[in-house]
Amino acid sequence: TMADYLESASMMSGTFESLSGLGEDGSSVGSDSEINGLTIKRTDKYGFLGGNQYSEGGDKDVRVEVARQREMKWLDMFCHWDKWVKHRFMKVKLRCRKGIPSSLRAKAWQLLSNSQELLEANPGKFDELERAPGEAKWLDIIEKDLHRQFPFHEMFAARGGHGQQDLYRILKAYTVYRPDEGYCQAQAPVAAVLLMHMPAEQAFWCLVQICEKYLPGYYSAGLEAIQLDGEIFFSLLRRTCPMAYRHLKKFKIDPILYMTEWFMCIFSRTLPWSCVLRVWDMFFCEGVKIVFRVGLVLLRQMLGAVDKLRELQGMYETMERLRNISPDSIREDVLVQEVITLPVTEALIERECSIQVRKWRESRGELMHQPGRRLHGTRAIFEHKRRAASISSGGSLSFLGSSGDKHKGSRKEMEVNGTKDLQKQSKTTKMGWLCMVLNIG
Repeated sequence: TMADYLESASMMSGTFESLSGLGEDGSSVGSDSEINGLTIKRTDKYGFLGGNQYSEGGDKDVRVEVARQREMKWLDMFCHWDKWVKHRFMKVKLRCRKGIPSSLRAKAWQLLSNSQELLEANPGKFDELERAPGEAKWLDIIEKDLHRQFPFHEMFAARGGHGQQDLYRILKAYTVYRPDEGYCQAQAPVAAVLLMHMPAEQAFWCLVQICEKYLPGYYSAGLEAIQLDGEIFFSLLRRTCPMAYRHLKKFKIDPILYMTEWFMCIFSRTLPWSCVLRVWDMFFCEGVKIVFRVGLVLLRQMLGAVDKLRELQGMYETMERLRNISPDSIREDVLVQEVITLPVTEALIERECSIQVRKWRESRGELMHQPGRRLHGTRAIFEHKRRAASISSGGSLSFLGSSGDKHKGSRKEMEVNGTKDLQKQSKTTKMGWLCMVLNIG
């Protein structure tokens, strides 16, 4: 059964305790250099010392002049950001799909998510959240989770080091900022990826945007949003890769068993690191549809051909394959190309969402989570901001009936009702259920 499988298998890809990057004797990967008798571990270009996300340096590097040219284009966009988003968004999207220059990635992510504006509008807020005492039960769990995040990355390798301290600061601040949501274990790797790119305060506001605009409800009690997206995902799989769909259906493999970590951690614990960064570049620009597409592409790659299915004769073998995606089997350029060309649009996801919400209500009753709060990337966030400004300045209310707000009830009502409902729910359910699925008990 599903429960037996979850108990017996501790094989989530990139398992926190995995030592796949260490030699037989526990020594670190590669030839370490010695300086004054101290062994200095070699990191790859992303800061990894080992583990299954360590890059062997086989990546093709962009020629220097091409890299400089790309940086200049991005710097030009930064100078006139709102104009680019408003009038030339297709070009912004194209450039995100090509990959944001690593030197400018932090700034780009903050502009794409509009978190920079949030930070500027809330001076001193992060410090204030940090100084607040916080709720002991969340702080305990956060403390226990710190050493599990990217233990092979130089930033988080040392227990109690700067990386872990900053991670604690961000996650604690979020529980004070949103006491009704508290802390969810899948937030830790997301916050850690942000910290690899930017200081704690900037990373905090970026995390806020991911939790509230891009993936609202993903990290809330009850985890309804991720379950709903699992149903949407499975239905989209039926369209995009019937063979994979039939195989998973045959062995009764629920989407929750493999896609929870993919979606909630935005593939940060699943893919080779160069792919993680490309996926995040597109995700910040285009929103959750990128997460759906990456998941669909992975399933098509793993289960989309007769010869591949021949080796996977049961539930156990299939789950093994899905939870241990071999980094060698994924090529960055191929993955990105397939994600770009997969015809899964926002409209299709929204249409499927309303179908699944209806089915959910028929079989399980009312949803606490409000799917209408999700914004599909930079453009949607920009539009939402403009409409909010127009309302507060007494502008037209006509947009309330527009396509962006198909779901009933004003945002404020949704949030108030959602918050009340979430407070009623037991927070222990959230932790227990997630521990089981993420194998991080």
